[in-house]
Amino acid sequence: MTVVALFSGSFCGGEEIASNVAKDLGFRLVQRDLYATVASRYGLPENRVTEAIHGTTSFFRSLRRDRERTVAYVRLAVAEIVLEDDVVIHGFPMHLVAKTVPHVLRVCIAANRDHRIRAAMAAQSISEAKARKVIDRDDRERIQWTQYLFDLGPWDERLYDEIVPVHATPIDQAVRLIAANARNQVVQTTPAAQAAAQDAVLAARVHVALAEHGHDVDVTAAGGLVTILIKKEVLRLEKLESELRHIAEAVPGVSGVQTRLGPRCRPPGSAREVDLDVPSRVLLVDDEKEFVHTLSERLQARDFEPAVAYDGEDALSFVDSQVPEVMVLDLKMPGIDGIEVLRRVKQQHPVVEVIILTGHGSDREQALAMELGAFAYLQKPVDIELLARTMREAYRKINARKAAGVGRREE
Repeated sequence: MTVVALFSGSFCGGEEIASNVAKDLGFRLVQRDLYATVASRYGLPENRVTEAIHGTTSFFRSLRRDRERTVAYVRLAVAEIVLEDDVVIHGFPMHLVAKTVPHVLRVCIAANRDHRIRAAMAAQSISEAKARKVIDRDDRERIQWTQYLFDLGPWDERLYDEIVPVHATPIDQAVRLIAANARNQVVQTTPAAQAAAQDAVLAARVHVALAEHGHDVDVTAAGGLVTILIKKEVLRLEKLESELRHIAEAVPGVSGVQTRLGPRCRPPGSAREVDLDVPSRVLLVDDEKEFVHTLSERLQARDFEPAVAYDGEDALSFVDSQVPEVMVLDLKMPGIDGIEVLRRVKQQHPVVEVIILTGHGSDREQALAMELGAFAYLQKPVDIELLARTMREAYRKINARKAAGVGRREE
């Protein structure tokens, strides 16, 4: 018949809906049990697979290669499941279903914030404040996952065939709607659709082979011909293309290999110089989600790869697990404010360079921030080029300190 791929916000009834849709259709249900299967297949700890999909610290370059390889393993497992047909895939892995496979109904299960807060309070017997924090944490996982894959937010309608708002749609009605759409002739399996699913499996196998050699690329396949999309500029393009082809051609089923440059790459001879002043570990801290996500995207376009925290408590927890090199920090946040975050970070990790970015600061707060060791104090709205330049200057200070042998133990 077809494949139903469901993604849901937390406290939106996603698991119940997925289970009931699978039961209604008589389909196999795949959820987070997939991680155990992948872990067993590749001899990995299950928590390592889970962290590769749901984690946040893996946005730092030092952990990226491990994440790319593990995600490639999950992508292949998903492609093989899609080939089986008659399955409901629920959760983060549904975004790994190849877009080239037509017989897939992609659905997002969402709800407004008030509905989710009430559901969280009831499900976990927690206060409203705690429910808000839990939902913020869950949303951060989802945002970083879809940005990692698509540079899009998790609720972006371009990722789905339909979005079901469960604050306005009872769960039983949502189940009936999704099941009815899954029976639509448009998403039924055809010989062409099955061939596309087989191509997706081949592409995923090539992706695994390339990821195991440390290559971060996108892969598609059509009738045995594999296309590898190079996503980043490289200094020796011909050498890279030769290596990619050599690895891909060794995968059974591959009849030919071609490479293409992605939109962020430039042809040989026009590539810009590698920017050695870009820090590899950046943390943005701001409780204004829309602002910080936009800021993150704009910095990514300038070769920065930031992680995000939404309040002071999350920022401090993040720093404890993976110390950033440069932090961009808001002052006015609920709970632990920016000044206190700055104080604690500089006490515990004095090598971290902190740039204050605020829309509500005062001369007194600026003086205090600089006294506590802030690298710079910038006002919103900030010119993105000014911020990027300031971040590079902060990183140059770190490198100068390293060259002088200062603070190495702390780093």
